[in-house]
Amino acid sequence: MSIGIVSAAYIAAAILFILSLGGLSNQESAKRAVWYGIAGMGLAMVATVFGPGVGNYLVVLVMIAVGAYLGQMVAGKVEMTEMPQLVAALHSFVGLAAVFIGFNAFIELGAVRELLASAPSTLRGDGVMIWLKDQGLTGFGEKLAYKDNVEIAILKVEVFLGVFIGAITFTGSIIAFGKLAGKVDGKAVKLPGGHFLNAGAAILSLILLIMFLNGSGMWTLVVMTLLAFFIGYHLIMGIGGADMPVVVSMLNSYSGWAAAAIGFTLGNDLLIVTGALVGSSGAILSYIMCKAMNRHFVSVILGGFGGPSGPQMEVEGEQIAIEADGVAAALDDADSVVIIPGYGMAVAQAQQAVSELTKRLRAKGKNVRFAIHPVAGRLPGHMNVLLAEAKVPYDIVLEMDEINDDFPETDVAIVIGSNDIVNPAAQEDPNSPIAGMPVLECWKAKQVFVSKRGQGTGYSGIENPLFFKENTRMFYGDAKESLNKLLTLID
Repeated sequence: MSIGIVSAAYIAAAILFILSLGGLSNQESAKRAVWYGIAGMGLAMVATVFGPGVGNYLVVLVMIAVGAYLGQMVAGKVEMTEMPQLVAALHSFVGLAAVFIGFNAFIELGAVRELLASAPSTLRGDGVMIWLKDQGLTGFGEKLAYKDNVEIAILKVEVFLGVFIGAITFTGSIIAFGKLAGKVDGKAVKLPGGHFLNAGAAILSLILLIMFLNGSGMWTLVVMTLLAFFIGYHLIMGIGGADMPVVVSMLNSYSGWAAAAIGFTLGNDLLIVTGALVGSSGAILSYIMCKAMNRHFVSVILGGFGGPSGPQMEVEGEQIAIEADGVAAALDDADSVVIIPGYGMAVAQAQQAVSELTKRLRAKGKNVRFAIHPVAGRLPGHMNVLLAEAKVPYDIVLEMDEINDDFPETDVAIVIGSNDIVNPAAQEDPNSPIAGMPVLECWKAKQVFVSKRGQGTGYSGIENPLFFKENTRMFYGDAKESLNKLLTLID
């Protein structure tokens, strides 16, 4: 395949990636957008594998087959509830790939320079390159042979940055996976010294970069990688559970920038474009989410949130339980109903029961709508995907800003597996870890029913005063079972 065909394929793939990102902006075009992304990646892989300078086809094709099989196997087994931690795990693969490619590029650079040094002294200009090709030098190695000293210095910076960002992404994503999967404590944890340890490691990495550029050798790259591994670990450990959705999108951004840096190293235009798209979109999403949560972006990514700044407000009162017949009676009398889904709905796989409840209430002439918080679940858009899967009409699924002012005129608010996003402590307790975070003000509705497994706190471990308010009743039990029981009482 000629370089011209490869370039054309890369341009087409880049356009497909842009269409994919644009289509993901609303639910109706999201499915088509995913296919754009799949087609773009397939085209990019074919063009790269069969492009000029690529060899060892058997090894490459075997690796692609193994990766495709493992990807299909994982995708078939992972539930929607596990999607956030899967995304975090996949980010770690991108980071580790960037580390390996960076080291390989530096090793290849050393081998090419040794080969150049051994070239016959009688050769000049193109004669050297012809001799190098006779020695079997092709592909990336051939590109390195053409670089002068300035270009090699730039290459070293690209390698260093790619490895640095990739290493942070790798360990940070592993910790994010552990927190989302419940294998690592979701609370913010910092070593003694806190931010100074991260800052010290970053400054030392900068010193190592200067030494690396001045020919100190691979040991500087290895030490920097270890420091970056530590930064990724300590950075994400210092971020509390309430901010984990932001962390996932932030790591997505990191993986994109790592890919872009490696794209510069390899001279691969599509990898640069794709990495920049992923990096910028992830950063923008993180900023939007921080704005929606009333967080400062820099403070979140540096682990500035996640722990209380003083004694939290005492919650008074008791949680009052209600049975399915009581909820059914209230819904029968209600004219307007707002349903607020959360991660608990995903865990119980209750979206189909929620959809059926919505159909039946709307058939009775009731105004039923859904309120979606920007960080509902543990991944942006998590609830939207579940509701779309259950065939809930798009036009009744509203964002927080669209529906928050309607709660005072709402007869019944039903909270299904949500905690932090409906927690009034965000407004009432300045010492709460989620103080200042915009929440769905469902307690302003006439009646609130909370479907919840038990009396425990949510993922971030924060007590919720909503559960103790006079107009709130706790509908205990598995969300799917509770809603199915409720459906038997609603014609």
